[in-house]
Amino acid sequence: MISSLSKVNQLAQRFETASPQDILSWASETYGETLAIVTSFQITGIAALHMLQHIATKTPVLTLDTGFLFPETIELMNELEARFDLRLERIKPRQSPRQQARDYGDRLWERNPDRCCHIRKTIPLRDALTGYGAWIAGLRRDQAPSRANTPVVSRDSRTGLVKIAPFANWTEDMVWSYIRAHDLPHNPLHDIGYPSIGCWTCTKAVAPATGKRAGRWSNRAKSECGIHIEVVDEGFKVAQHA
Repeated sequence: MISSLSKVNQLAQRFETASPQDILSWASETYGETLAIVTSFQITGIAALHMLQHIATKTPVLTLDTGFLFPETIELMNELEARFDLRLERIKPRQSPRQQARDYGDRLWERNPDRCCHIRKTIPLRDALTGYGAWIAGLRRDQAPSRANTPVVSRDSRTGLVKIAPFANWTEDMVWSYIRAHDLPHNPLHDIGYPSIGCWTCTKAVAPATGKRAGRWSNRAKSECGIHIEVVDEGFKVAQHA
């Protein structure tokens, strides 16, 4: 196990040019049953899941079921769960969409998307990761300026866990090449103008070449849900923690 920040930084440098397969193999050997992969079943996550079929088939898979997923996303999750025999845990918020509307008002995602993401994503994932030693994320540096400096190995400040981004230095084209080479399924929304897919409430189709995370929280400065890049909602107190 990794016990110090200096060791984390050393590992980040060591794996800077390593293949995702080598990084995933190291992670599995180091953390064993305390390693999890977190994915929203976009292309990088699908490539990682496929690689893990040859490295550590029983790695727990965590995905956030916010209650606002596209039907296409749910169908893809079901397909890959069966195809790869995944140990899939669908993490749900403590509040249903109806309960959230009762406590915070209807259509919270329009009035305060940071708060909605915090309730439906950040808190549930933090709770679900309790007991693990490390988690794998599908972050890539080419996805957004906010992710341009993503280290391959880091310490997650909120959970205290080691966070591993084996595809940090891959490009979108590299991932698509892998998906096609291995005939892997992908979300059909990618084919009709959705470069990045989140909740249907906050994701729209965009023109080609607009940006890899374009269409998420359109017409807002927001570009992150808060899982990877901290988003501060001043004065927020979660009702279910009261």
